[in-house]
Amino acid sequence: MKKLLCIRFAIAALAVLACGTGCSNHTPTATQSTGANRVTIGIERLVTPEFLPFIKDRRIAILTNHTGIMPDKGHIVDLLTARQDIKVVKLFSPEHGIRGEEDTHVTDQVDKRTGLKVISLYGQVRKPTPEILQDVDIIVFDIQDVGARYYTYIATMNSVMEAAAENNKLMIVLDRPNPISGMYVDGAVGKDANEPVTGPNYLPITHGMTVGELARMFNGERAAKKLRQAELMVVPMRNYSRALWFDQTGLPWVKPSPNMLNLTTATVYPAGCILEGTNVSEGRGTMQPFEFIGAPWINGEALAKQLNSYKLPGVTFTPVQFTPDSVVDGIRIYPPKFVGQTCYGAQMKVTDRNKFESAKASVYLIHALHTLYPDKLEWKNSRMDGLWKTDVTRKRLQAGDSPQSIIANWPEQLAYFNKVRAKYLLYP
Repeated sequence: MKKLLCIRFAIAALAVLACGTGCSNHTPTATQSTGANRVTIGIERLVTPEFLPFIKDRRIAILTNHTGIMPDKGHIVDLLTARQDIKVVKLFSPEHGIRGEEDTHVTDQVDKRTGLKVISLYGQVRKPTPEILQDVDIIVFDIQDVGARYYTYIATMNSVMEAAAENNKLMIVLDRPNPISGMYVDGAVGKDANEPVTGPNYLPITHGMTVGELARMFNGERAAKKLRQAELMVVPMRNYSRALWFDQTGLPWVKPSPNMLNLTTATVYPAGCILEGTNVSEGRGTMQPFEFIGAPWINGEALAKQLNSYKLPGVTFTPVQFTPDSVVDGIRIYPPKFVGQTCYGAQMKVTDRNKFESAKASVYLIHALHTLYPDKLEWKNSRMDGLWKTDVTRKRLQAGDSPQSIIANWPEQLAYFNKVRAKYLLYP
């Protein structure tokens, strides 16, 4: 008990330095380098004398997957279980599993390398129960996100943080870069734009934040709803700035999920993912997922011409032909649309990633398909509304409203979010 009190006192001291008296988000100030040094990520700092005392001799559960690696690709689970002064008692896995090789709902299993029980948080259980956390003191989160609201890892992080708050557990988030930079904030806010941002449902499509910043915001905004906050510590990066894209960090790319093959995929994902709400292929089952837009009944020349007529900044569209497969890069994926069938359509080619507005492009993609193929385009209403977190965008597109008029409402919705976001940013 004495040791636990000492740890909590030290955390409280860090809190005063990081965010002021009374804040439940305990985050030391990130050090910024003026040199060309590689970005130092949270996991690297966790096992240094600065942070090791917080986890030493404590019972730890790790929420991670295959992206929870050191720059030398050593995995967090192997790193922590190899130490005698750290006791890892269980693992939590998000969508796609602990090793990132599953493309459907994941079941509980045993980690072959360590023998630890892996509890899936993307199956029947989405939030750890009090029974699951009974033998846990600290939950450590270390997963690479991709910077879009659609991606499920931040929702899993938030659910676990809620459980940590409800069960008096310390939550430690090891920060990693936003791969598409931390500068681009865009898209409609699905819920009431003036609601406290306590989870992904209140985010725009692209939020421009790291997982550590998101954790601080989700947790900090709980106070506005009179909800209990978690005892949260974010281990920040060093040498990181918001303008960096992942290929500028000096870190190795590990695809965060089976269809998130590279940085190009992550860049176009906020636009292309919306096609999941239609009967048009978003390129899953190919080596260019979310870049391809197609179906057997589409004329690629016509679609590319329609999309190019919008003159969207930083992107062009070219005709393409592709055939989706059920195996991508050696991993069997959830059966994609039109598997084994030849599809025709357009490929999104980003020409200037700093000008490309992927959230806005999602609206233009649907508008182009509805304009050219009103009788063949099928709207999967619940899926599309779930991605946009509102039915307004879909209904306006179905009614024939222009993308420009729909997007014109976004700045007003984003104003409140940007004000809240600014309070929780860690990096310049």
